[in-house]
Amino acid sequence: MKIAVFGLGYVGLSNAIMLAQHNTVIGCDIAAERVKMLSRRQSPIQDDLVEQYLLRDDLDLSFTTEMSTAIGGADFAIAAV
Repeated sequence: MKIAVFGLGYVGLSNAIMLAQHNTVIGCDIAAERVKMLSRRQSPIQDDLVEQYLLRDDLDLSFTTEMSTAIGGADFAIAAV
């Protein structure tokens, strides 16, 4: 299942990470620097668990600033803004 998550703050990022353990997840945020950090698997928020999960190889998780990229083909969308 493909899920788009809009807003990658504490709530959106945590949800994206948990959902990416069993689904394809694309996280979308308007903050380009945040998306760049996440694409390098670096957490933009201070949370040990988030940092640990981002380093896992088994997450099907990617990030973008483009809304159309995130929503294209998604089965579900979550807005955490």
